Amino acid sequence: MGTILIVTEIQGGKIREASQELVAIASGLGGDVKSVVIGSGVGDLASEFASKGGGETYVADDAALANYSVDAYNKVIRAAAETSGADLILVSNTPQGWDVAPRLAAGLDAGFVSDCFSIAADGDGYQFKRRVFNGKLDAELSSSGGTVVATVQPGATEPAEGGAAGSTTDLSVDLSGARAKFVELKAAEATGVDLTKADIIVSGGRGVGDPEKFPEVIQPLADVLGGAMGASRPVVDAGWLPHPYQVGSSGQVVSPKLYIACGISGAIQHLVGMKGSNYIVAINKDPDAPIFEVADIGVVADLFEIVPALTEAISAAKGG
Repeated sequence: MGTILIVTEIQGGKIREASQELVAIASGLGGDVKSVVIGSGVGDLASEFASKGGGETYVADDAALANYSVDAYNKVIRAAAETSGADLILVSNTPQGWDVAPRLAAGLDAGFVSDCFSIAADGDGYQFKRRVFNGKLDAELSSSGGTVVATVQPGATEPAEGGAAGSTTDLSVDLSGARAKFVELKAAEATGVDLTKADIIVSGGRGVGDPEKFPEVIQPLADVLGGAMGASRPVVDAGWLPHPYQVGSSGQVVSPKLYIACGISGAIQHLVGMKGSNYIVAINKDPDAPIFEVADIGVVADLFEIVPALTEAISAAKGG
């Protein structure tokens, strides 16, 4: 195989766990693993990442890179790709990755695959797997040559525990002429919905069918269990519930003692957000729904029959 370049991402002064997951994927492909760390004052982070399987790690350390800018980061990653001769560039499927990866692929005249959950060697190229049609099908795509930029869902694999120690190399890039610049970071106001602290979560998906059904069907079960209500991304995208209720890689990552998924097919971004739950119950009419792959108990049935009956039974057992 060829050379694989890992694009790391820094959050809260640390390299994200998702970047260490990219190490696990890259090391399993059998190629020459290299990485790039971007930021200001990031030399120690780069050395640590190199020592944990990052291979030869390019360090772009500049005050102008202290905060993310798509133009500046694109220039750095492109320089690292050209210097390394990488034929596969791995980027985490995060908001930052969504922004920079397509631009990087276009600038390199490279192939682009988004939202991967699995990558395997395939002759002289690679085979990529991603879920489509709201997680109902898995698509397999193969590259036959040239460079490919791929974004990988955080949580799609376990982080690498370590690896062969690599080295660091300074990467100097001309950052002049950037059209975009960082202005400020605004954090969303807290809404009082913090699913990360809930011991029990009852989530509804698009299978609930109607926004009015959430307070009528999903919320009562959450209430009788003393838990919180959550939702999948399609529910939030449709405007049925606000974003703080969303469980998934682009919402809240949760690990309750009990997670009940109602009418949720189980797209990879949702599975990433809840697969750390201690016990998972899935209720879905589709026996082939991906959610059943991670569920401890799977109920193939109409949620409008099961959930109200379950709510009533629990209430009766509690003497309600």
